[in-house]
Parts: sequence; structure tokens; C-alpha cells
Amino acid sequence: MSFYSSSPTRRRAIARLSDRSDEASSDEMRSTLDRAGSGAPAAGYAVRDLFSTDEIFQRLVATADEEFVRSTRLLFLSGLAAGLSIGLSFLARSAVTAAAGPSLGDGAELIGNILYPVGFLLIVLGRYQLFTENTLTPVTLVLTRIASVPELLRLWGIVLAANVAGAALVALVLAKTGVLDPDTAAVAQGFGAHALEVEWGALFWKGVIAGWLVASMVWLNHAARDTITRFFVVLFIMYLVPSLDLFHCVIGACEVAYLLFLGEATLGAGLSFFSAVVLGNTVGGVLLVAILNYAQTRERRFPDRDCGTLTLTWREFLFGLEPGEGEAQTSGPTDRAVEEESMLDRPVPTEDAPAHG
Repeated sequence: MSFYSSSPTRRRAIARLSDRSDEASSDEMRSTLDRAGSGAPAAGYAVRDLFSTDEIFQRLVATADEEFVRSTRLLFLSGLAAGLSIGLSFLARSAVTAAAGPSLGDGAELIGNILYPVGFLLIVLGRYQLFTENTLTPVTLVLTRIASVPELLRLWGIVLAANVAGAALVALVLAKTGVLDPDTAAVAQGFGAHALEVEWGALFWKGVIAGWLVASMVWLNHAARDTITRFFVVLFIMYLVPSLDLFHCVIGACEVAYLLFLGEATLGAGLSFFSAVVLGNTVGGVLLVAILNYAQTRERRFPDRDCGTLTLTWREFLFGLEPGEGEAQTSGPTDRAVEEESMLDRPVPTEDAPAHG
């Protein structure tokens, strides 16, 4: 029998080393499971299936970072897909409301509103770009001075233009083809006519509340850990928008464009409606959700990043068009056409690393 196997002292020392190795391996595995590839938390620190406000914010930041570094082409195509999907909400809501009308009368709209979230489900689960979602997600990087105001406006402009183009295309098809039966077409016209009847000030405030709901939906989707939860979050929150007689700018654009293509509305009336709702949705999303939830997070919002290299100078923040190149960043590619480059992909000094995940 060898010395190593017969010595109790040696056996105890080997056992302690083995335990430490197992513990280190366990910690490494836990860290891998608790963090996504971007560094965003995949599990809560205090309770694994419940994220804190800071952790939800970190998950939003990871999504925003991905959006900012995407090319104009990909942003537009994703926004176009979102606009087309929103058109399905208009179609489905009109069809179900028309079908339920003969038996339910005034209550038919409440049944039809169940189909209103269809397009939003496609957008959220399909990861398309919707303007009202972007009143929260990319704003998080602007609030922390990691992305500039011009970059935010660029992203908003591309996505909103693509959303409206997709929604208008659906409206054109519905207006100029035989897709809708007469009853459904009459209901669809009624939705658009109602939107144009509301005065500008009321449209704005209705848009504010709708923007609040949509941005809250995005926040809760980043707090959820599974698709089923996200499905019901979208379903219940977006059902409230038509049921409370609120307005969403993109689906509203589809409703009004439908009347325009039928020749029953003027371009001026459509632009007045659209401007009021866009402004309201933006204010609701940015002020009531993005800034409010941002204020609840701690100063250290990016525990796995070198915060000294992230913050833009005030000049870059107000006028810069290059994403995420802070003053302390002295090397590395800056070409925004390189989509794989992340604004948050910075080396982490030892002193900046957190004590825990």
C-alpha cells in the first residue's frame, strides 16, 4: 500500500483540495447559467426566478445595445415586419368585431379587442422593431450617456418610418382588394372614422397612457423568464389599449391610412391624428416608464463593465453619431457598420468588478 493512500493526513488534504475544486467549478457553472452571453443577468441574484429593478434594467440595456449597433438596413426590415404585423391586429379586430356584432351589439367591440394584441405578440415574440417599444429600450442607454441623442433619433426615425410603411401597405391591400367582406369593411371604416373624430388634445393624452402601457409591457417582458409569461403580459396589457379607447400610433396609422386609400379622409386630418398620437406615445413611454424606472436603479448599473470607458462626453452625447465611443476609449474599431461591435463590450478592471453576480 502506497504512502499517499495510507496516510490519513494526505487523504484529508486531497479531500479538501477536491472540495475546493468542486466549489470553484460549481461557482463557474452558476455564473455561466446566471448570465447571458451579453453579460445581462439570466437569473436573479436574491431569488433566481425574480429579477430586481437593477437586473431588469441591465437586461434592457443589453437589448438596447443590440439595437444600436444594427445596420440601417436591418433596422428598417425589422421595423417593416413590425408594421405588417400591426396590420394583422387591425384586420383581426375588425373581422371578429363584425362577426360578433349581430349577437352582441355594443359588446362586440370588447370581443373584437381580444384580437388587438395579435400583431404585438408577433412583434414581441418575433423580436421585431416597434417604435413604441423603443421609447423605453434604447432610451436606457441615452439616460446613462452611453448612447447619444442623435443616435436615438436616428433609430427612432428609421423604425417609425418602417412601421408606418408596413402598416400603410396592409391598409392599401385591405382597401383595394376583396379581402374584407362588407360587414368587416364597415367596422374597419368605423375604427378609422372614430380616430379622426377625437380632438388633438384628447388624442395626445390618450396616446400618453397608451405609450405608458406599451413601455410597461416591454419592462415586464424583460422581467419575465419564459415565453408563456410574455405571451400573457402582451395579451392582457395590449387588450387595455382599445378597451380604454386609447390610441397607438402605428395601428392608428393603419386605421387612418385605410380611410385615406378609400378616399374618405384627407391627408391633413391623417397627419394631425398621427402627430398627436406619436407625441403622446413618446411622452408616455419615456417619462412614465423609462425615466421613472431608471431613477429606481442604483448608481452602479453595469456591474460587469468598465464604466469609465462607457460614458460619452457631453459633446458626443449631444452631437455624436458613433455609438458607445466614450472619452476614455482610445482604441478599437468605431465603424458602426460592423454590427458585431457592442457599445458595452469593454474590458473590466478588477476594481470595477462586483463582489457578487
